[in-house]
Amino acid sequence: MSSEEGLSSTITNWLFINSWWLLLPFIMLLVVAAFIVAFVLLLYMISPLISPKPLKLNGAHVVVTGGSSGIGKCIAMECYRQGAFITLVARDEAKLLQAKKDVEKYAINDKQVVLCISVDVSSDYSQVESVIKQAQEKLGPVDMLVNCAGTSLSGKFEEVEVDHFKKLMEVNYLGSVYPTRAVITTMKERRMGRIMFVSSQAGQIGLFGYTAYSPSKFALRGLAESLQMEIKPYNIYVTVAYPPDTDTPGLAEENRTKPLETKLISETSGVCQPEQVAKIVVRDAVQGNFNSSVGPDGYMLSALTCGMSPVTSITEGLQQIITMGLFRTIALFYLGSFDSIVRRCMIQREQSKAADKRE
Repeated sequence: MSSEEGLSSTITNWLFINSWWLLLPFIMLLVVAAFIVAFVLLLYMISPLISPKPLKLNGAHVVVTGGSSGIGKCIAMECYRQGAFITLVARDEAKLLQAKKDVEKYAINDKQVVLCISVDVSSDYSQVESVIKQAQEKLGPVDMLVNCAGTSLSGKFEEVEVDHFKKLMEVNYLGSVYPTRAVITTMKERRMGRIMFVSSQAGQIGLFGYTAYSPSKFALRGLAESLQMEIKPYNIYVTVAYPPDTDTPGLAEENRTKPLETKLISETSGVCQPEQVAKIVVRDAVQGNFNSSVGPDGYMLSALTCGMSPVTSITEGLQQIITMGLFRTIALFYLGSFDSIVRRCMIQREQSKAADKRE
C-alpha cells in the first residue's frame, strides 16, 4: 500500500469517527423525542382507564340551586335536554314558575318532570335539608347537585358595607355548603353522584373591586378540594366551574355599581352567553372533571392556578405541567396591564379633583 493510500484511509477513518460524534447529539435528541411521543401516546391510551365513568343524565335527578335565572336556569335546560328530571331551587317563586315553563320546552319524553321549590339555601340548614328530602321523595335520590345560587357585589374595599362581606359569604359559600351537606349521605350510600360548585374566574384571581366577592368564590375551591378527597372512594366526583362574565341579570345588576377599574379589567376577557357556559360545565360535570373552564382565558387560568387540585386524567396533569411556564409568562403581561389600568384611573381621578379645586 502506498503512503498516499494510507493517508487517505486514515483521513477517511478520522472523518467517519468524528462524524458519529457530531451526529450523536442529534441521535440522542431523536431518541428522547421518540420516548416522549411514546409516553404521551401511552398516557392517552391508559387515561380512559383511570377516568371516572360518565354519568348518564337520561333519567337522572338533577337539583339546581339558583335555577330561576341566568346560568342556573340554562344548566337546568341543558340537563333537561338530555333527559334528566329537574328540581329547581330558588327564593323567588314567580321566577321559579317562569323558569319551570322555560325548562319544560326542552323535554325529550313525556315522563320528565320539573319540580320547583322556593327556599333560601343560605339561611337555615334544616329548611334546606327538608326541601332536598321532599325533592328526593318525589323524583328519587339526587344524582347530580348543581350549586349555582349566588350573588355578586363590586366596590372598593373601604366603600363596601361591612355587612355585605358577611352576606356574600353566606350566599356564595354557605349557600353551597347546605345543599351539599343535605345530599352527601345518600350519595355515599349509593356510591355514585356528581356535585358542581359554580364559582367564577374571580374565584381564581383577585381583582380590583372584588374584595368582598372573590373570597366567597375562592372558598368554594377549598371546600371542593377537601370534599373531593373525602368522597372520591365512594365514586362521587366534584366539579368547580369558573365561568367568566356572563350575560345574566346578575351581571346587569352588578354593572350598575361596578368601579371604572373593574369595568376596564373585565372588558379584557369579554362576555359569554349563559347557554354556552351551561353546555361546557354540564359536560365537565358529567365527565367528572374537577376543573371546568370556559374559553382560552379560562383554560389558561385553570392551568395556572391548578396547584394541588385533583386531576381527572393523567393527560390533564401532563398538559398543566407542559403549559405552566408559558401561561405564567402570559399572565405577567396581563397583571402588568391590570396594574396600568388601576394607575391610569387613579391619575385621572386625581387630575379631575385638582381641576375641580381650581374652578
